[in-house]
Amino acid sequence: MKTLNFMALIILVAVFATPFVWMISTSLKSYTETVIFPPKWIPTDIQWENFAVAWNSGPFLKYFMNSVLVSVGILVLQFITIIFAAYAFARYRFKGDRFLFGVTMITLMIPSQLIFLPVYLLLSKWGMLNTLLALILPFSSSAFGIFLLRQSFKQVQEELIEAARLDDASEWKIITKIMVPMARPTLVTFALFSFIAHWNDYFWPLVMTTTDVARTLPIGIAKIREVDGGTAWHILMAGNMILVLPILAVFFVAQRQIIKAFVYSGVK
Repeated sequence: MKTLNFMALIILVAVFATPFVWMISTSLKSYTETVIFPPKWIPTDIQWENFAVAWNSGPFLKYFMNSVLVSVGILVLQFITIIFAAYAFARYRFKGDRFLFGVTMITLMIPSQLIFLPVYLLLSKWGMLNTLLALILPFSSSAFGIFLLRQSFKQVQEELIEAARLDDASEWKIITKIMVPMARPTLVTFALFSFIAHWNDYFWPLVMTTTDVARTLPIGIAKIREVDGGTAWHILMAGNMILVLPILAVFFVAQRQIIKAFVYSGVK
């Protein structure tokens, strides 16, 4: 049984890791090696200059900074909205609370591609197209984040909150000193999901921007298209590596908190 589990794990890792390994390999090849058959996994001569070519193929520093500002800006606004909304849904009973929570959950089933047109028209009317705000404001809250954090807040013992209120603790202090610290692994997990989703987002920046002023890395990498009549796969994969590396860095920093979030939920 252990052998079967180990083999299944190896197969699963191979399925997910193979495309990533191929991307790394291709990013270090010459153009000739990317089009030969059968393909080679290990480059004959490593081409580190592919990364410089990809970076210099456009204003990639501008794209990178825009991606950072958009991803972090969305995350900050989401934290502000989901923490208080989740606390209200988890700890208060008021008329229509279940209905409002149900409406919030329904929004999880509505893809952004379905509502982009009215949002586009509204932002156009406000003169916000080709700005970072057009990429940030539509995602200033998250139904998934509210749901995830609500479940975490509900696990906090009511006696702990009542004891804080007996000590004249305000709701603000209860949220910031008790609820948020105890839900830190959940918040870190949500932050990782949100950061990855908006760092990699291609559709929304493509729709809301027409110039390089507010465009992000995925749009910049998509512009690496043709070289001598063919797709420059080695440059394109080098660009994708530039896109992926910040995500990997964030994951390795946050992985311990992510494990805590799942273990804590499992114990409860």
